Amino acid sequence: MSNPADGPSAPGRPETSPVETGTDKDTVDEALNTVEHQISLFWRRARSVSHQLSRQVHPDMEPAAYGLLTVIRREGPIRLTDLALNIGVGKPSVSRQIAFLESIGLVFKEADPLDGRAQSIRLTEKGEEKMHQVQDARRQDFRERLGEWPVGELQTLAEYMAKLNSIFELDGFAKDPSAPGDSTK
Repeated sequence: MSNPADGPSAPGRPETSPVETGTDKDTVDEALNTVEHQISLFWRRARSVSHQLSRQVHPDMEPAAYGLLTVIRREGPIRLTDLALNIGVGKPSVSRQIAFLESIGLVFKEADPLDGRAQSIRLTEKGEEKMHQVQDARRQDFRERLGEWPVGELQTLAEYMAKLNSIFELDGFAKDPSAPGDSTK
């Protein structure tokens, strides 16, 4: 029988970890390559779906404009600056897309109730109706594709996706631990 004092958790002895072998490193690298490949594949397919969804709202709509509509619908009235920050692009790009969405009657600007000098963007009744139709269709597609999965697996997938999303900023790069508001300092 072994002596408990010989183990890595013995009082006064530091925890030890196995020495990383070339095989362990190769396994980690292989797993990371697979993750990268699967995320890239998912991203390309998600962009394709976004393109299709935007065309369902309006034939001339770009996927970026559809993304703005989803944020406006989720957040409610929102300032242009906040909208640009929310999706991680510059105000000129958002402004151009909002002008298009206004021209086709899906959004409108109103005086911001907190600051009369600023404007908030919100969906029109038509915009709300279109987004409701498209998002219902999208949810139905998810039900058809994932409806046979056990609920536990769906919950696990959601947890892992949330975990993955939490380690990336909008620009896709790892978070800077010295960034303001970071609790890991």
